[in-house]
Amino acid sequence: MQNPITHFAEHWRGTQSSSQSGIAEIRAHYLNVVVPIWRHVGFNAAMGLPFEAVAPEYHRPLPPKRYRAMACARQLFVFSEIGDLAHAATLFASLRRYFHDGQNGGWFYSVDANGAPLERQKDLYTHAFVVFSCAHYARISGAKAAFDIVDETAEIIGARFATGDGLLNAVVSEDFSGTQTGPLQNPLMHLAEAWLAAREATDDSTYDIRLAALLESVARTFVDEDTGCIAELPIGSRNNRIEPGHQFEWFFLCMGSNNPAFDSAGLDRQLARAFDFAERHGVDARSGAVYAALDESGSVIDNTQRIWAQTEYLRALATRGVAADVLGAQIERYRVRFLHERGWIESRSEDGTVSRADMPSTTVYHLATAYASLPR
Repeated sequence: MQNPITHFAEHWRGTQSSSQSGIAEIRAHYLNVVVPIWRHVGFNAAMGLPFEAVAPEYHRPLPPKRYRAMACARQLFVFSEIGDLAHAATLFASLRRYFHDGQNGGWFYSVDANGAPLERQKDLYTHAFVVFSCAHYARISGAKAAFDIVDETAEIIGARFATGDGLLNAVVSEDFSGTQTGPLQNPLMHLAEAWLAAREATDDSTYDIRLAALLESVARTFVDEDTGCIAELPIGSRNNRIEPGHQFEWFFLCMGSNNPAFDSAGLDRQLARAFDFAERHGVDARSGAVYAALDESGSVIDNTQRIWAQTEYLRALATRGVAADVLGAQIERYRVRFLHERGWIESRSEDGTVSRADMPSTTVYHLATAYASLPR
């Protein structure tokens, strides 16, 4: 069973029809504008780590206050998938050098500007991206050390983040002895993505078992039965919210992977409903941009428009198989609103005002996975 997240570079070439000119244009922008930033000026060669963000003018790195393991891992994925294995090897070495906790196991959240552990808590989101990126790097490079990290980190996740009722905590203490934040949707979603990648890289059916257990717990705890949406907090929590971008992201993981574990958990049916709900209530009819958050009734409670949510909408549309002209029109709206000649707009307000102009290193992962999922 092939995971469509992978084999990224294969999607960049091939004959283009006129209906695919928009796809070709944003892919060219990615390869010719975005990627070179992080191979050169956005990369701290002395430390072997990507800067957290660069300014749009001249791509000047913002003064570093920290470096996150998740950011390094996402960049490892990006450069593995485009075939720059020399740079990927550097990132892999840096991930192990700076972020691995040799005393307690697992991975620190961040290091400071000098490379010393800063935020030392153990974060499920970070661990999921270590598995995900190292699985991709291992599959492409064949590096045994990367395969080892995938399996070792998977064991730590199962043993040290478990709640005892089938779920996983989002944040635990440095030595795993205490819970700081209980289960949250977003880390669990990225862990599902990581288990898919690990299964393909290792061909180990243990990851099928892990994925099935994870999806059953998500379906039981986070799905809003009225809408099919997967909420950010367990159902019944105060101040819960539904993020349209995450509904599109889950939809892609489910429908794109065609993994039977989603069907067994009932998420295939729910996420088809969630896509409709998110598109109906969470996409601005005037601009085509995706809002940040809704309440359970569909009212917009955060009208910020972040680029990652736009890319998730694009790959969900492509996965759903909408007509070429529908997809092409949305790509053009996205291109005009969020891309520019020096990179991208990270977020806008509803009226179009730029609310964040600097470009984080983590966003490149979202561009990569979205563009890889568009038709050739």
